[in-house]
Amino acid sequence: MILIEEREKVVEYGIRLVTANLTKGTGGNISIFNRDKKLMAISPSGIEYEKIKPKDVVIMSLDGDIIDGERAPSSEFLLHKIFYENRDDISAMVHTHSRYATTLACLNWALPPIHYMVAVAGIDVRCAKYATFGTRELAINAYEAMVDRKAVLLANHGLLAGDMTIERAFNIAEEIEYCAELYYRAKSIGDPIILNNEEMSNMIEKFKSYGQNKNN
Repeated sequence: MILIEEREKVVEYGIRLVTANLTKGTGGNISIFNRDKKLMAISPSGIEYEKIKPKDVVIMSLDGDIIDGERAPSSEFLLHKIFYENRDDISAMVHTHSRYATTLACLNWALPPIHYMVAVAGIDVRCAKYATFGTRELAINAYEAMVDRKAVLLANHGLLAGDMTIERAFNIAEEIEYCAELYYRAKSIGDPIILNNEEMSNMIEKFKSYGQNKNN
C-alpha cells in the first residue's frame, strides 16, 4: 500500500468533516496531493466516513488513472485535480456541504468580509457558477472563481477549500463556515458592516506570520 501517511490523513479528516458538522452522510470529499510522486490520495465514493479505512482511500495520477486501491474514487476527483495541476500553493483540498456556507451557495451569494477571519481564504469568498457535480464544467467554474483565493462557494452545492496541508485546508473550511454563519445571523437582524479591502489585505499579510509555523 502506497502513500500510507496521506491515506491515514484522508481517513482522519474525513471523520472530522462529520464530527465538526461540515457534512452529513457521505457528502463532500477530501484529497491530498503528493507533489514528489505526482499522486493524489482521495476519499472513496459513497462510503460513510466512519467506515473508511486507509486501504479504501484511492491513489490516482493526475491523468485520472487509479494507481492503487480497489474502491471507486470520489466522483469529484476532477474538482481536486484541476487545482493540483494549476496551483502550486495547494496540495490538499476539503469539499464540504456545511450548513451555512451551503445556504449562501444556494442563494448564489458570495461571502463578503463580514469578519477578519474571512482573510484565511482571501479578500472574500466568491460563488462559482452552478454545474452538475462530478463534471469538468464544475471543476473549471470552481477553479476560475477561486483565483487568488483559498476557498470558493459552489452554487447550490457546497464549499471547497485548499491549502498546502490538509490541516490548513480543513481550518479554512471551518473558519469560512463560521463566517458564513455570522453573515447569515447578522443578515437576519440587520445590515452587517463589511470590512474594506485595505483592512482585509492587511489581515492577509498578518496571517502570513501568525502562529507557530511562520515559514510554512
